[in-house]
Formats: sequence, structure tokens, C-alpha cells
Amino acid sequence: MKKLSIIVTFLVLAVILTGCGVKYSGIGGVAGDATPATLKANEQFAQSLKLDDPQDFEDAKRGLIARPSGRITTATGEVLIDFDAFNFVEGKAPPTVNPSLWRHANLNAQIGLFKVMEGIYQVRGFDIANMTLIEGNSGWIVVDTLTCRESAAAAIAFARKHLGDKPVSAIIITHSHADHFGGVLGVISPSELAERKLPVIAPDGFLEEATSENILVGTGMARRSIYQFGKNLERSAKGMVDTGLGKAVAYGSIGILPPNRIIKQPQENMVIDGIRFVFYNVPQTEAPAEMTFLLPDKKAYCGAEILGQTMHNLLPVRGAKARDSLRWSNYLDQALEQTADAEVFFATHNWPIWGRARIAEFITKHRDVYKYTHDQTVRLINAGYTAREIADMVKLPKSLEAYFASRGYYGDLRHNVKAVYQFYMGFYDGNPANLNPLPPEESAKRYLELIGADKAVTTAQAAFDKGDYRWTAELLNHVVFAQPENKNAIELLARTYDQMGYMAEAATWRNSYLTAAAELRNGPPKKGIDRSYMIDMIRQTPIERFLDAMAASLNGPAAEDKDLKINLVISDTKESFVLWIENAVLHHKKAAPAANANATLTLTKEIFIKMMAGTAGVKDTLMSDDFKVTGSKLDLIRFFTLIDKAPGTFAIVTP
Repeated sequence: MKKLSIIVTFLVLAVILTGCGVKYSGIGGVAGDATPATLKANEQFAQSLKLDDPQDFEDAKRGLIARPSGRITTATGEVLIDFDAFNFVEGKAPPTVNPSLWRHANLNAQIGLFKVMEGIYQVRGFDIANMTLIEGNSGWIVVDTLTCRESAAAAIAFARKHLGDKPVSAIIITHSHADHFGGVLGVISPSELAERKLPVIAPDGFLEEATSENILVGTGMARRSIYQFGKNLERSAKGMVDTGLGKAVAYGSIGILPPNRIIKQPQENMVIDGIRFVFYNVPQTEAPAEMTFLLPDKKAYCGAEILGQTMHNLLPVRGAKARDSLRWSNYLDQALEQTADAEVFFATHNWPIWGRARIAEFITKHRDVYKYTHDQTVRLINAGYTAREIADMVKLPKSLEAYFASRGYYGDLRHNVKAVYQFYMGFYDGNPANLNPLPPEESAKRYLELIGADKAVTTAQAAFDKGDYRWTAELLNHVVFAQPENKNAIELLARTYDQMGYMAEAATWRNSYLTAAAELRNGPPKKGIDRSYMIDMIRQTPIERFLDAMAASLNGPAAEDKDLKINLVISDTKESFVLWIENAVLHHKKAAPAANANATLTLTKEIFIKMMAGTAGVKDTLMSDDFKVTGSKLDLIRFFTLIDKAPGTFAIVTP
């Protein structure tokens, strides 16, 4: 009986992370061709820009040492990066890709190992971000370690093959997004780091921000990142051509190492392996914890991710906290002074820039894009306009609009305007009709009762034929949410999203539209992002972060009138927590086990980590002496059945 109770308990705990996938049968089919309206729009777009300007192409190819071939795979053979997947990105833009985005995709397709200047090298195209190698007196100072162990290991091995097998002498992490730290264990092991006493340098707040975002709302963000980065799209002229920041994200094994040197002051000078650095803290900009740096002796400046060859986003498509565009602009104004003598600019995405005048122009344009977006949005907020209205009203001045490096390949002006609105005003637009609107599915049913499904689809088809895709999508979205079995509406909406994707200049918008079309045809993914790939990062995450996530997963209605208290004891780290439900809220505190608890769960941190990653098996629980339950096993089961598990496969474009 005891064994059976433990099995049941384990199975209930496992539900927290495994769950069941959402099943949906789409209509099938493939993406369509560009319509005459799309062709015309893209042709007009091409005529409005000097797409043949060669300077960016010279910069993107400058210093090439070697190009990679083949693939980066996981240990089980899953392909993470295929270096030949984007070979089709060359020549004139096809009808199904915005010509400006196609140009940008060509630039990002210049992948390989590059010499930025004497003593500074970059590996590009092994992941969405760049790995920068700065040659110190004893080895390589590695700046940003890509998204995962597999891509980082491949990148540094490729660099060593062509530059020499020097050891790592330091690691610099510019900010708290996973594509800049997740591959650190592919660069160096914790044991080597400790043995050689190497510095790991990061901005203040890095570890807390890096772990909290991924744990608390990681499931929702990961699901939406599939849209943003086009993870499941084919690499083709009708599919994914770029991400804006780089070619593709390597969804592999994510790890993290706690920094041992924290940059806390606005400016800090440091000598690392014989190289002088000046670090600048730029928090609450592109990331909550971020820093740039200057190499004064080399006259080189790293803009981290507050600068790149694209307008950035103030609110990612995948979701995040709205970013402070005014603060961002102010830091860029400071960067103009910091880079007064700089001859080389490089960043953690895209390609570098050479020459003082060009660097100053580059920073100035980015500064003013964010400031203009902020100021004009605020001006129109104060005039009484709503976010959706302002997004259609704000246009950049020609001096900014014509500058390729600040065009919206990753961010988008319309999206950024709404982010500024949200930053100050929140989601509510002031109209009481929007204080308590009906949810989408119910609202859609009511609209359809008025106009009829047949008329709605007929009207949508007429709008589609005219190239009025925004209205087509809005109308058909109501039909699909009211009648998810309406195949005519679903197919027409999918075709509409095809065209909107083909016209989008922002890679994030293109990927979102085309992913939406694919999911309308084929349904949501059968499984979400595998959290087992995050186990190395989870090991460095405080227990409290998981308990916060557990509290945010409590099914409130089901927990009403429940009065349960559970002790959680981590035996090897000597930590203990008391968890209790009060007023349908799950609370936790670090404290000695409560004598009046309903049950006590005792386990090692490694077992707890495996359970959080969804990799714990029978040997870790049922057959382990390190997994024990005392008190009421039934109450423990009752407690954990109140915790919902989101599998990360929820529908987005269907109800």
C-alpha cells in the first residue's frame, strides 16, 4: 500500500510538468502563391528603398575566415541548425517575400567565422546570436555563449579549428536573455571554471532575471516564441527566411552559470586577461539586466543588444514586460559620448560597422527612432487617441525611415507604438465598452448571429480579392472562433495570413502570420518546448522561483475552501519550505517544517530538479531512499491535483 501511494503521488507530481497535448485536426493544404495585390505591394515597397546599396553587404562579408557546413544536432540526432537550410536566400527577392526583408535575410545569411579587427573575432550563424571572441594574454575572452550547449560547443570548436586551440580565459554575458547565456556549458564546464578560477562577468540582476522569466511564464512565452521565430516553418521562400536578429534559434540544451563578477555601477573599469574593458550598465532597456562595453585600447565598442542592424522591439511578439523606450534612447545618447573615439562597432546580433562617422550616425539614428516613437505616441495619447489608432498614425520621418539599420526587421514601429502605450496606459483604452468585453469565442458567436457565416465569408472573400487583408483577417477570425469547423473560413483565413506574411517587412510578423496559416491548416504542435532541455539552467534556479511558478499554476476555483499545508524538505541542501493554501491562494515561505502540516515531502535537490524538468523516473522516486512522504499521502495528492499543468500546445488562432 505504501509503494502504491508513493506511485500515485509521483504520478500526480509528474502531471505538473507533463500534461496532455491539445488535439486539433486542421484542414491540411500548403501555403499559396502571392496574389496580384501582394505582388503589387511588394513591387511598390522595392521602389521606395535603395535596396542595391552595397555598403551593408561589404560590412557583412568583411573579415570572413571560414564558412561552416553540415548541421548542429542534439545527442539524439535532432537537427538544431542546418547551415545549408538558407542557401536559397540569394539573388532577387521572390514574390512571396518582402524585398526589404529579403535584403536583410541575405545579409544575415553571411555566416561563419569573421575577423572584426586584430584580436576580435565573431562566429555568426551558429545560432540567432553572435559569439564574440576577444584574444587575451592567456586565452579567449568569450562574449555571449549562444542559446544552447550544442550550438556554443560547435561555434567555439569551429573558431579554434581556424584560430588555434587556446583555452577560455573569461566569459562575459551581456544580458539576461537565453540566446546570450544558454550555451555557456558548451564553452566551459563548472569544474574547469572553478579549478581555473575564471571570471564570469554579467550585469547586476542577471541571474534573477534570467531564471525568473523562463520559469514563471516560460510555457506561454515558449509557445508564442514558435510564432515569433518560425520554429516549425519550412525554410523556403514561402516559409521562414530569417528572424531579423539572425538566421534561426537553436532550440537545444539550455544551461547557465552564476556570475562571479557583477557590474553594478553605471560605469566600471576592469582588466580581463590583460585587456582593458569599460563596462556600462544599461538596465531596463532591451533586457531588464544588460550592459555594453568599450575596449579603449582597441577603439572598439560592443553595443550588446541595445544596438543592432534592425529596429528592436519594445514588446516582443512572444511576450515580455514592455520596455522603456525613453530610457533606451537616453542610454544611446550616452553611447555617443562613450564611442567618440571608437573605430569599430560590433554587437551580439548581425554584423559590425567600421569608422567613427558611420558609428556615430548608426547610434544617432537608433537613439532617435526610439525617442521619436516614444514622444509621438505620448503626444497622441494626450490627444485622446488609443493604441490601435496611434499605431496607424505614427510614421517615421524620412531621415529615419530610409536608414536600413533602424528599419523594422525584428521590431516593428506599429507594435512598438502599442508597447509605449501599454508602458504608460496599460491595456485599457478608456472606452467603457472595453472595460468588460465578451471573450473572443462568445463575441464571435454573437457577431455571426447578426451577419451570418455565409455572408461573413463572402464579404471576406471580396476583401481578400481586393488585397484588403487586415479586414479579411479580422472578419474571418470571428467566423473561425464561432465556427471552428468552418473549413471554408479556415482555408481563406490561412490564405490571408499567407499574403500578410509575404508582405511583412518584420521577420517576426512574417513568421507569426505564416505559423498561424500552418496551424490553421494542420493544428497546433503535438508537443510543447521540451523542458528537459532546460535542466542545466534549472539546476541554478532558486527553489523559490519554482514555488512561485507553482503558486501561479494553482487552480483557484478548485482550491476554494481548501485548507492544506505541505512541508517541502530538500534534504541535501538542508532547505525546507512550508506551502499552504489560504483563500484559494498558494503561499510559501522558507521555514522549518510545520508541525501541523498535512504531509511532508522529503527529497534531494536533484530529484526535485528532475521533477521540475519532467525527467524524473521511477528510480528517482519510487525506488529511491531520497524520496519520502510522511503524513497524509492522500492530502499530498489532493494538494498537487490542484496544480494545473499547461503543456505549451494551446491553440492560438482557433478557440
